[in-house]
Amino acid sequence: MCRLFGFRSVIQSQVHHSLISAENALEVQSNKHPDGWGVSYYTAGAPHVIRSEKTAVNDNIFKKVSGIVSSETVVAHIRNATLGTVNILNTHPFQYGNWIFAHNGNIKDFDKYRDEIIARVSPHLKRFILGTTDSELLFYFILTKLSQRVELSDRHCDIDILQECIKKSLDELTSIIGDYCPNDDGKNTETFLTFILTNGKTMIAHQGGKKLYYSTYKVKCSERDTCPYFSQECEAPTKSGKINHLIFSSEPLHGDNTWIPMNVGQMIGVDEEMNLSIY
Repeated sequence: MCRLFGFRSVIQSQVHHSLISAENALEVQSNKHPDGWGVSYYTAGAPHVIRSEKTAVNDNIFKKVSGIVSSETVVAHIRNATLGTVNILNTHPFQYGNWIFAHNGNIKDFDKYRDEIIARVSPHLKRFILGTTDSELLFYFILTKLSQRVELSDRHCDIDILQECIKKSLDELTSIIGDYCPNDDGKNTETFLTFILTNGKTMIAHQGGKKLYYSTYKVKCSERDTCPYFSQECEAPTKSGKINHLIFSSEPLHGDNTWIPMNVGQMIGVDEEMNLSIY
């Protein structure tokens, strides 16, 4: 299926290595996931999204974007289409206002359930659904629940409220379509609901059957002697609850980061002050 990458840090950092240079970087993975790519990043508090229906490994724009992106928040996606045609409207990440969403998964028998799902999307959000994928609809389904608790345009979003809204969304969705598959056996026909959602400050990921790994510290930071933000949380599990970076990836990326697999049904995220929450 698809591949996800999410990055949230206290300082602006380049993600060039993770996207194109690492042994199993997203560009390399696009050989098996050829149906488009997207990179989103935040500058001056505003999201920028660049997408293409081309294969990342053959796309010079992907290399150019990956080489210049330096941000506190980045979400990237490599697509292997299961639903929806291969075109730019169906390419992740999806954006609404400050909110960015990328999904690795599938809704089994989507055509059977699409009308019932879209009927539960708020009318003022429904008109922004431009593509034909289950992923984009899932995004707006979650935003509908979230909009009942917070102003979507507000840059502040309490991480607990976000988690509660996602859980409520998934509970309602699975009451319609059935439970998602807990085993990532390589089949693309079952329901999988693994995704990353952020507004640039708060970021959260859900492990919905497709594997997802996270990292909050390195074995040893190469910039430990020069970085003004260096702390013990950079090289060990946090004791204070605060972290300096959070990375999500569909596969562990080679390098200094320590990778931990997320459990099925688990949600992990950070708030705008980089407090780590595990649900």
